[in-house]
Amino acid sequence: LGITHPGYYSNMAAYLRLVRIPFRRMSYAQHAAEEIDHAAAATSTWKKISLFVAIPAVLICTYNAVVKEKEHERHLEEHGRHFAPWPHLRVRTKPFPWGDGNHSLFHNSHANALPDGYEEAEH
Repeated sequence: LGITHPGYYSNMAAYLRLVRIPFRRMSYAQHAAEEIDHAAAATSTWKKISLFVAIPAVLICTYNAVVKEKEHERHLEEHGRHFAPWPHLRVRTKPFPWGDGNHSLFHNSHANALPDGYEEAEH
């Protein structure tokens, strides 16, 4: 079975000595010092990622959103809002239990159309 080889045990002992080197025992103080060094390196890495990746990414996305929203507002001022009287939109089977029954609870006259079209803006 391979155990009968005369140098088996001496080779196994040398192998076990090599294997045990990375798994050396260290004191609690040594282990704590290594953990502190690792934590400092990880903190530094994540601080750099936050400063040089996350913050610029948020600023770029914010800029893009502001520019697109201004373009959208300009387009609505030039062309107005389009109302499509499709029968499957804004279905009212019974009136809402508040107000005049035609406006939803969080109705916005600038963004939400009624079944017969947008309300006229009076501001």
